[in-house]
Amino acid sequence: MVYYFESNIVSPPILLFMGFDKNENEDLIRWGWPEDVWFHVDKVSSAHVYLRLRQGQTIDDIPSSVLEDAAQLVKANSITGNKMNDVDVVYTMWANLKKTPDMDVGQVGFYKEKEVRKIKVAKRINDIINRLNKSKREEHPDFRAEREKRDRLEREDKKKILKDQKKQQEEDEKKRKEDAELKSYNSLMSHDNMSKYDDGNDSDDFM
Repeated sequence: MVYYFESNIVSPPILLFMGFDKNENEDLIRWGWPEDVWFHVDKVSSAHVYLRLRQGQTIDDIPSSVLEDAAQLVKANSITGNKMNDVDVVYTMWANLKKTPDMDVGQVGFYKEKEVRKIKVAKRINDIINRLNKSKREEHPDFRAEREKRDRLEREDKKKILKDQKKQQEEDEKKRKEDAELKSYNSLMSHDNMSKYDDGNDSDDFM
């Protein structure tokens, strides 16, 4: 089961989601999307909260207000972190999450520490948590099926782009050849016209 929340302080709203327990977290780690941004309270146990970027967006495009929503949601869903002030919440792209066989269920590391960012949460803000909880809903998605569908659509888009590029290249090559032939024809016609009026006879026909 997965909990979904809407960060509706921006338009359109941005979806935040987290697994019900460590098993769902494990599935999200395995079948996450390249567009997903992962959030967790630093150095203490907490929920794994995700934010899915829209196509073309980067981690730098996340509004600060949405970052605060995600950080507050992570803190509120940490038994230890929820009781603490001035906690750090770390976040990074899903592709930077590292999972090795020796790790416990739901545990992750990072491929590149320099790509992990932090946001400090001074204290719990109940107004934010209450607003997010009003939009809370439960679903039972098939993480693997959703990821495979996403990858299939991406492959189809890439094939279409390559097909369109090839078609454009063929059209450009055809036009280039037509322009070259036209240029050659015009050059030939210009030479024929010159030959027509220049018969090589320099004599004066007038007596």
